[in-house]
Amino acid sequence: MRLKSSFSKLYLECGTDEAGRGCLAGPVTAAAVILPKGFKNVTLNDSKQLSEKKRNILKPIIENDAVTFSYAHIFPSKIDTINILNASILAMHKSIEQLNISPEFIIVDGNKFKPFNDIPYETIIKGDSKYTSIAAASVLAKTYRDAYMEEIDREFPMYNWKQNKGYPTKEHREAIRKYGITRYHRKSFRLLPEQYHLDL
Repeated sequence: MRLKSSFSKLYLECGTDEAGRGCLAGPVTAAAVILPKGFKNVTLNDSKQLSEKKRNILKPIIENDAVTFSYAHIFPSKIDTINILNASILAMHKSIEQLNISPEFIIVDGNKFKPFNDIPYETIIKGDSKYTSIAAASVLAKTYRDAYMEEIDREFPMYNWKQNKGYPTKEHREAIRKYGITRYHRKSFRLLPEQYHLDL
């Protein structure tokens, strides 16, 4: 399905999306992107539908062509305090706030958002596979988060974050069982099926 270029038809329409919501470790990361009218890229899609190689090719293209873009990490200590939904929305707000130009309209992937600076917005389920700017935001959020997970993997290689990126794979859970948790783990998440045995 071809991505639509705009929802509102306003020139400064910003798309925003997050990555890492379901992970056991690492930040939830959001990006916000305003693309120029007429931006097209045949490869661009929801980041989950793209290979890592394609995402890494798209990242500099999006950044070079965007009117403005930004990203923000919200780290586990904050996620544990305000919960993952609020942390995801906060990450989106921070990424929009950091844009060089204030958007006239915001389109958000998913069905949950909170008003930001009285800017009109629309939540769109599966928006990352429907609108160009949300797809671009999904690629940036995913690539920046993946890069962060690869960085902290060097500190704690036993969890293999460079591969699993903090998601609840069997291997990741086995490492938690064997080595315990780090400051990068989300203590409010069910890290192991037998959570009540885990010494937090």
